Amino acid sequence: MKKKLLISAAALVIIVALIGLTAGLFYFGVLHINNPSKRKYPIRGVDVAHYQGVVDWEVLSKEDISFAYIKATEGSSSVDEQFEKNWSEAQNTDLRIGAYHFFSLDSSGVTQAENFCKTVTPVPGMLPPVVDVEPYGGYREPDMLDKDKLLTELGAFLDEVETCYSMKPVIYTTEEWLPVIQERLADYDVWIRNVYGKPDPSINWTFWQYSNRHVLSGYSGTERYIDMNVFYGDEETFSAYN
Repeated sequence: MKKKLLISAAALVIIVALIGLTAGLFYFGVLHINNPSKRKYPIRGVDVAHYQGVVDWEVLSKEDISFAYIKATEGSSSVDEQFEKNWSEAQNTDLRIGAYHFFSLDSSGVTQAENFCKTVTPVPGMLPPVVDVEPYGGYREPDMLDKDKLLTELGAFLDEVETCYSMKPVIYTTEEWLPVIQERLADYDVWIRNVYGKPDPSINWTFWQYSNRHVLSGYSGTERYIDMNVFYGDEETFSAYN
């Protein structure tokens, strides 16, 4: 009996150690919860902000990616500190690039659009502008929102940006917030965030952020991880997408 108990205790230690090791591998970006099929989703890309620090675009562009979205602005006045450098240097690679705006729930959609439009100079082959609408601060749950205000201001932002670039913007959001947004704004392409599983099959998405814990070469910021995304379509579809 004593021998059996010792064996059981040893087995438990091994199991706990394996669980800890596996958790560590996920945490440090060695293993990934989502691994979308490369055959089904051949077009992959990253999104970056100042958290990735100085980006060596020549190196990053060789990391088996086809596109990069770069944070440009936030709210009515904030400009990402690395945007100008990133936007300029990323143009010298083979990547298709696009810019995104983090939407503030506390300021006018029109003034936010003005901030974005004065910051982002169009480039040949540019991907559609993206507005990032997601939980933050005191707005963690959809029921914390003033839905009418959100949809009114977001609609104003989208209209202004579409006029500015003659391109229909894309809405980046979570699965929890998507139903709220689509109450009025269902005719926009969706970039869905789901880093813990596959998007709900009912969602007609264009981009999917499937990981926020990848580690690639080519950047040296305080954030060691980088977001990974796929485009829903093949190379021909992606080339024509605008």
